[in-house]
Amino acid sequence: MKRTIILFTFTIMSLLASAQSKDETKIAELTEKLRVSMISGNKADLESLVTDNLTYGHSNGHIEDKAAFVKALSSKASDFKTIELSDQSITVAGNTAIVRHHLRGNTNDGGIPAKVNLGVVLIWEKQGDTWKLLARRSFKISY
Repeated sequence: MKRTIILFTFTIMSLLASAQSKDETKIAELTEKLRVSMISGNKADLESLVTDNLTYGHSNGHIEDKAAFVKALSSKASDFKTIELSDQSITVAGNTAIVRHHLRGNTNDGGIPAKVNLGVVLIWEKQGDTWKLLARRSFKISY
């Protein structure tokens, strides 16, 4: 009996760990798709990745909603030439996932080349079977 309880407990814990790993893998894939979409400016991809209630915070304090976020990137008003992510961590808690990473990139906003070096926090929300970006906040990191 004791052996059965231990085996049952181990099985349940393994299933729960596996489910979280699947969610973490999915969030990592979506974060990569977001990175690529921010560079390409693909409007359909950008719209598909974010919630209608998106709050997208820039390192200068400017906040955008979904429409402003998509328009800035798809029109190339905000023009990322490169984005490199590092030191990424993903925490899944129920229907919420928190992603933290370091973002380095090159921009060309308004024809003016610049470099960005940011700390970023992304909040993903699970809506049914789909994860969507709910919030983003960044802060400047000195080179």
